Amino acid sequence: MSTLGSLLSNAHLPDSPTARLDAELLLAAALGKPRSYLHTWPERIATREVATAFAAALERRRGGEPVAYILGRQGFWSLDLEVAPHTLIPRADTELLVEAALECLPAGAARVLDLGSGSGAIALALASERPAWSLLGVDRVADAVALAERNRQRLRLDNAAFRESHWFSALEGERFALIVSNPPYLAAGDRHLGEGDVRFEPLSALVAGPDGLDDIRRIVEAAPEHLDAGGWLLIEHGYDQAAAVRELLSARGFAGVQSRRDLGGHERISLGQWP
Repeated sequence: MSTLGSLLSNAHLPDSPTARLDAELLLAAALGKPRSYLHTWPERIATREVATAFAAALERRRGGEPVAYILGRQGFWSLDLEVAPHTLIPRADTELLVEAALECLPAGAARVLDLGSGSGAIALALASERPAWSLLGVDRVADAVALAERNRQRLRLDNAAFRESHWFSALEGERFALIVSNPPYLAAGDRHLGEGDVRFEPLSALVAGPDGLDDIRRIVEAAPEHLDAGGWLLIEHGYDQAAAVRELLSARGFAGVQSRRDLGGHERISLGQWP
């Protein structure tokens, strides 16, 4: 029988840039323990069941499958979220969108919309930080709405709700103080579609026409009909799309149009205020 330490030492993931972290996460999941257990008890003997489950998970990872899909969960903001292959994997870059949204409005009562909610990551992060806000997350995929609702229930965030809607299609007459979205923004044929975890994520949540801006155009055009006076629209986009998104916002009549940079120095979100 192998020790936990030897299982990790022999876990070869040559194509992963985070091989050691991947192996630790997969072994901890097979054990049903936190990662810290592996560092505290590396000499513990792994049972046959644990070793078998770990080997199966490693094989899936060697095939390129994202760790988040193998585990069925992903951390985002301060939350542990259930994820599934019909939604995008929440990424740390998107936390910039949450930070900007929290800066736009005071902590008092406000109605906030998350367009294309997926696993519910953005809406639930905002709900966890602003108990007085009322969050609505919408997605056109029924399975994504059900997943987001499961996350909401498990996290006991009663100030959030989820609904099936293709962008604003099921929101006629409804208005919000703030609208946030991480929509599809890759161009059809983008080289990133064949790389890394993206290969396993749903194309419908990634690709938006020849230049990647089709869905952003729809959102910018329709958002004013659903914003309160003085309300904000915040959109995540590709690293090289900020100028184009600012132009779309300004042309539609938004004021205070600006972009924010991520930790890598790329302009990754743009925002504007409806007058």
